[in-house]
Amino acid sequence: MASVSFFFLALSGQVVSAFRQHALPRPEDPFADPAHDPYNPLKYIASDVLTGIAFGEFSSVSIGQSWCIKKWGAKWMLSMTIGAYTFALGIAMRFGLAVNPEGKGIYIVEYLFVVLSPCAFIAANYVLLGRLARHLAADQYLLVQPRRITIVFISSDITTFLIQAAGGALSISANDGNTALVGSRVFLAGLALQLLSFLVFTCIFLVFAYRVYKHEPETVIKDRHLPWYRDWRSLGAALLISCIGILIRSVYRTIELSEGFQGHLATTEAYFYGLDTLPLFIAIVIYLPFWPGRFIPSMDVNLETRTLEGKQADEEVPVKT
Repeated sequence: MASVSFFFLALSGQVVSAFRQHALPRPEDPFADPAHDPYNPLKYIASDVLTGIAFGEFSSVSIGQSWCIKKWGAKWMLSMTIGAYTFALGIAMRFGLAVNPEGKGIYIVEYLFVVLSPCAFIAANYVLLGRLARHLAADQYLLVQPRRITIVFISSDITTFLIQAAGGALSISANDGNTALVGSRVFLAGLALQLLSFLVFTCIFLVFAYRVYKHEPETVIKDRHLPWYRDWRSLGAALLISCIGILIRSVYRTIELSEGFQGHLATTEAYFYGLDTLPLFIAIVIYLPFWPGRFIPSMDVNLETRTLEGKQADEEVPVKT
């Protein structure tokens, strides 16, 4: 909670710094020329049609994943589902920006949810790879032990998150353009490191898949007689598609910030939907038909069952007299 508050403060500082132009008059009609309105953070009027489509898509996915969890389990994917809800909430805030394009508070909330929610998608993929490796009894082919994957990469996400927050805080305290520029570069470094972290994770997954295909041919085809929604290879393909979508979005965000909040990418709505919203939508909607709970049974239940069976077996062993 403290880190989220810190990010909110940092983001507020970024937005406030963008509006430090008190000498400029506020336009009488904010809809007349949004591209040159110093008080419009988007530099365009958000499209209600595109907002409605995106909101409907992410709302549908979040509801669909909630149903999947109830029907097939895999509660460890809950972070992705929650992230889908919060991302949809962030998109919904753009309706407010369409009505009040100069609304600083609305923009801050919108940006906060849209930027932070994908972290939940990434976390779910981290957990999924470890679960898949254990399900296949192929832990040895991972470059990082399954139980450490989540810890290592989520810790990396937290670190890069704090770097981004520190960059924003530096911009808040800046009294000159040079200091503000340093803060912006620190913020960019955090984004770049986050991209690097997920790229490393994707490489670990690809190496794992290659090793399994090379050294465990029986494991590769073990589900060949099962329906597609029970074949682990389908789930592996879904994870790969999800990783690609997240990588596209991460590259876009990194380049966007390198141009600044007033750069061409940041002020063009088509890029936001084409390189941010759409890849993320694909990254999470892919799991609706390929819900991990349909492929990987509850490991906790299986573990408890094996434990109880072991205890019962020990109790049933006859004692020699």
